[in-house]
Parts: sequence; C-alpha cells; structure tokens
Amino acid sequence: MNDFNFSLSTDYVYFENSSSNPYLIRRIEELNKTANGNVEAKVVCLFRRRDISGNLNTLADSNARDFEEESKQPAISEQQKHQLKHRELFLSRQFESLPATHIRGKCNVTLLNETDVLTGYLEREDCFFYSLVFDPVQKTLLADQGEIRVGSKYQAEIPDKLAEGESDNRVQEKLETKVWDPDNQLKDSQIDQFLVVARAVGTFARALDCSSSIRQPSLHMSAAAASRDITLFHAMDTLQKNGYDLAKAMSTLVPQGGPVLCRDEMEEWSASEAMLFEEALEKYGKDFNDIRQDFLPWKSLASVVQFYYMWKTTDRYIQQKRLKAAEADSKLKQVYIPTYTKPNPNQIMAPGNKPGINGAAGFQKGLCCESCHTAQSPQWYAWGPPNMQCRLCASCWVYWKKYGGLKTPTQLEGATRTAPRGHMTRQEVQGMSPFTSSAGRAKLLAKNRQTFILQTTKLTRIARRVCQDILQSRRAARRPYASINANAVKAECMIRLPKASKSAVKNRPIPRPSLVNIVKELAVQAPLKLKAPRGAPTPINRNQASQPRSAPVAGHPFSTNGRPFMSGMRTTSQSVIKRQRVSQGDAPNPVVFVATKDTRALRKHLTQAEMRRAARKPNIPVRVKIPPPPRPLPVPILPSSTSEPIVLED
Repeated sequence: MNDFNFSLSTDYVYFENSSSNPYLIRRIEELNKTANGNVEAKVVCLFRRRDISGNLNTLADSNARDFEEESKQPAISEQQKHQLKHRELFLSRQFESLPATHIRGKCNVTLLNETDVLTGYLEREDCFFYSLVFDPVQKTLLADQGEIRVGSKYQAEIPDKLAEGESDNRVQEKLETKVWDPDNQLKDSQIDQFLVVARAVGTFARALDCSSSIRQPSLHMSAAAASRDITLFHAMDTLQKNGYDLAKAMSTLVPQGGPVLCRDEMEEWSASEAMLFEEALEKYGKDFNDIRQDFLPWKSLASVVQFYYMWKTTDRYIQQKRLKAAEADSKLKQVYIPTYTKPNPNQIMAPGNKPGINGAAGFQKGLCCESCHTAQSPQWYAWGPPNMQCRLCASCWVYWKKYGGLKTPTQLEGATRTAPRGHMTRQEVQGMSPFTSSAGRAKLLAKNRQTFILQTTKLTRIARRVCQDILQSRRAARRPYASINANAVKAECMIRLPKASKSAVKNRPIPRPSLVNIVKELAVQAPLKLKAPRGAPTPINRNQASQPRSAPVAGHPFSTNGRPFMSGMRTTSQSVIKRQRVSQGDAPNPVVFVATKDTRALRKHLTQAEMRRAARKPNIPVRVKIPPPPRPLPVPILPSSTSEPIVLED
C-alpha cells in the first residue's frame, strides 16, 4: 500500500482485523483523538456476501436477477458473475470505532443504478456497489430508500411545441387549479389590511382554544403562532374563493360558530415528539421512512416531512447547526497514513531464502495457486486451513484480501470437478460395485466408519521417479509424521517431464506370491478361534474340542503373531469349517491380536536385540529357545502306616 490521506464522510477505506481474512470495508464518519494520542475512526459497517446467511444470499441473487432483467444488462460469463458477487456490498446502520493504524487503503463504493453496466465494476480496481441494506440485528435485507430515480420510466412526457399562431386547445381547469389571481380588483394596501385582520382573528381563536392556551400561555406567543404561513395561506385562499370581495371574505373568516383556527405541524407536535424527531434525525439522517417507523409510528409520512422543513426555520435548528460546526472544527479532518511495511505472517517464504524440501513451505517452483493454478510467483501465501496446505500467488492474495474471494469459483460455490480425486471412501468404492445389493448399500452407508482407499494415479507414480531429489522417499519414510506437499511435487514434475529422458524407465520386478497362497498361509498361521456359546454344543465347538493341543517344542519356529506352530493345528489338507457369511453392513472390525499367557512367557526369553530385530523385520519368523522345565524336587519316602498302636511314654 502506498502513502495516502483520507478525509471525513467522503472516503471508503479498507480495515485489516486479521492477517488471513479479507479486509473490512467501512465508511468514515468521524475521526477522534484518544487520551493517549491515538486516532480512532467512527465508521459505518458494510458487509460482504460471505458475512450474511445463505437465505439472505438467495434473496440477494433474486434481486440481482431482477435488476439484470429490468436494466437489460449484456450477457456475461460465469466467471464474471462469480467475481461480481465479490464487488457487491450491503450497507448497514451499524457504527463501530476502529484504530486508524488498521487502515490499508481507499476504495470506492457507489449506489447501483439502472444506467450502470455491471462489467464496468470489474474493469476498475477497488470499486464496489450496493443496492440493499442489511440489518445485523434483525438479519434482514431491504431495498435502499435513497435510490435516485433515473431512467426512461421516471422521465416526464413533454408534448410537442406549438407552432406559431396555433392556440392551446387543452382545458386548463383539468390540468391545474388556480389558487391566486394577481390581476384582481383589490389594491395591495387592501390585501395587507385583510391579512392583518386574519392574524388578529387567529390570535383570538387561539385564546379561545384550551389546548393552544396551554402551549402558548402568553399573548406574544399566540400572536407569533398566528403570524405563521398557515394563517396567511388561509386568508389568501378565502379571498380567492369569494371572488376578492372583502365583505364576503370577512364573514368567512368569522362564521357563526366562532373564528376559524388554522394550525400547522409545528403547533400540532408536542415538545416530546419534537425531541424524538431530533433524536431520530441524528441517528438516521433524512431517512423519513425509518424515522416514522422506529420513532414516530403514529405520525403520517407527510406530517414528518412537513415538520422537518418547518423545523429548519426555527432557532433550534440554527443552534444545533452551530454546535455541530464547532464540534467539526475541533475534530480531525484529515489523517496521513504511511506505507504499511510489516510482513504478513501468512507469507510462506521471504524473498532471498532457500527453498524447502519435500515440496513443503518455501519451494517456489512447485507451488500451485489455488485460484489461478499458476506455478510461478515471486511470493506465496498460505491460505485456508493449515492441514489443507493451500497456497495463493501474490496477485490472487491481493484479490482475496480486497474482494473476499478467489478469482475462479470453487466446488463449494457450485463449480464442477474437473480432475478425478486421488482417493475414494470405502462406502463409495463398494457402492459403485455391481455386486453390491441395494440393501447392502443402505446398511453400508448407515455405518459411521471413516475407512478409505487411496488410489494412486499415473502422474503420482511418475512424479515419484522424476522428482526423487525433491521427494526424498527414504527421508520421508524415516519421518512419516512430516507432511509432503503432493501438489508441489506434481507441479514440479510437470515442469521437468518434457526435459526428462525419453528412454523407458526399467522397473525392477518384485516377486510377490499370489493372493490364494497368502490366504492359505494366513489360515495356517492364524486359525479361526470361535468362542463356544453358553447353549448346547455346535458342530463347530465339537470340531474344535476334538483338536488336540500340544505344548510348543524348543527350537520350533513361531509365527509372526507369536502363536507357536502346534502339531494338532489344522492345515490346508484338512477339512475347512464352513464359516458363516457376514453381510457387508455387519462387517467385523479390524483384527486385533491379543497376547496370551504363553506369548507373554515367550517374550521373556527374547533378548533386547532379538526384540528389535523382530520389530524391524516382522515378516521373519522368530525362533525361541525354551529352557528345559525345572526338575521336580525329590519327595522324601515316609514309612508306611501299620496297625500297631503308638505308645507315648511320659
């Protein structure tokens, strides 16, 4: 941002309240200096589309479509429609105070008009528009009442000009009503005398009225009220209706029931109502609809407007105007904001630093922008949740901060997916299978497991070989907790791929046993052990009970899970017990190996080196030498009992 000045009530500015969030757009109302010397700005809040709810966004979309149809806007692309949403703001009547040091620049906000072309806002930098007013308390969107009515439907129809010598044949009485004839038979002195009589009659009528005598207890106040324009208008209207005959006009002023009392809005309103009006005018300005709705609902809109223009002729208005002028002179009018030079904490790497490894933060060539998908940028910024590792280039970061969105629409905003995903969930994989029934799909979707399957693409496999110096697979295997930016590695692969050698890469074949052999081997090493039910024995229980169990032999190899190979263990040649078919919805949890007493006893005979070797190479069987069992202690031979009695001598 460059150095700039801003003044009161004319500038819209950017405020920064977070280093990662977009700027706030505010309109400056006042500049105040605090006790410690800092400058605070009293501002009016403006909201973006991202700040309001989804229901209000739908209402704003409907209003935008109506505007395009009425104003006959030219056709625009989907990307332009997406970017126009970033230029739309919503005015509010919410005020807040923010420090002036958080200002980051100026912008321009205008009221949307039917003559405006929407694409013109996209061509100008820092340019926004608004047409609706947002109420943060009531959560509503309303049309702005201050709209300037410009357009063909608001223009007057001007008739053709009359030719020379042509007379106007229109009936003037239907077009207008005459209220005063300057070519009357009365002299100016006679008219002035009649107006004095009308004022005297008005003063006498106020003396007879009880409510007026309370409001104007003195004769001077009654005479001043009778001298207002409403009395003079009534007197001149009386002369017009009586054909400027003074005798008839005098009798009309004072009929048989008493003198006629004419009062305007200044007399009709009480002092408390006038105070409410001044308070509402201070809050809403000249928005008479809101003044009437929130402060004076018992008054008509015409009454409020008439009172405003009469109130402007009083001394009260002049006093308030002088006070506001004095306050404005004492307040700040202009503030100089220097260039903001502090680095943003979201910067991935400062210029001049060395690039990082594994395509992580700081590797400039491999980074891909989430908005414009470019791989070249002088500066990169972290964007979004930290676990997503998303990046924005310098230009897209400035766009995000100013306009609160990305240049291209995302999937959350209705964009279609262009590239296949790198992984699918277990539910999606089995749901796509043609062998899965509808009932199985329903049960499968009802489960709350988060198991997923990783699907490696061809580009990923190629990138592992082309970008070995960046990926560093051995180092990544030793540090599995360190994240790898796959997008950065793939982007660098796309750069290096055209320059790579055209010779085919020789793959080293790895002999792998077939799936049938692996299943048979696992069935031998870890046979199914079912728990016997509490009821009558089943064939499965009888078969298992009939299988002999023998003790492990010293020096005999053990399987990976710690169970010894027993002589009575079932082999592939034996009959296999038919297992119960388990539905997909009731699929068991992953297998968990529980150590038995024998396994824990065998672990005690392993040295520390053997334990480490078994942990590093779990595929190699563990050989345990079991010490011979301890010899039984000799039992002393006791003499056999006889039938002779035992004699004890004292």
